[in-house]
Amino acid sequence: MPPDRRSYSGAESTADLAAYYRLKWSVAVLSGVVAAALSLLLLPLAWFASLALSVGAVCGVANMLAIMRGSERLAETRSPRSFGLSSLLRLAGFSIVAAALAARGPWWSLGPFLAGFFFPLAAYALGALRVFRRKP
Repeated sequence: MPPDRRSYSGAESTADLAAYYRLKWSVAVLSGVVAAALSLLLLPLAWFASLALSVGAVCGVANMLAIMRGSERLAETRSPRSFGLSSLLRLAGFSIVAAALAARGPWWSLGPFLAGFFFPLAAYALGALRVFRRKP
């Protein structure tokens, strides 16, 4: 016997899509504001760490938006090859930025870069749990 499937109406789909776009852009703005505030606090203590955090946050927001756009295109076109290729190119590009920062500055600058880079993804994941949690 197949499990009971929940019906998903067009109105629910429209509401979820609107929530998705609101969450996407609010996380992008929130990440920028948090990174800017932390970078300003960190600037007098370690200017290169402040720079790495800022660059990481910018790259992280760009990465988050690119992942989302790639996923939207994947749903529209059903082309996993183009999705995979764009993901590899994105990963290579942001890895080069991180390596360049670590090569030009102290080795530990990779830490603030990664913190800034992954903050938008973590914020989106927590926000999505809160927004899209369904009650049975």
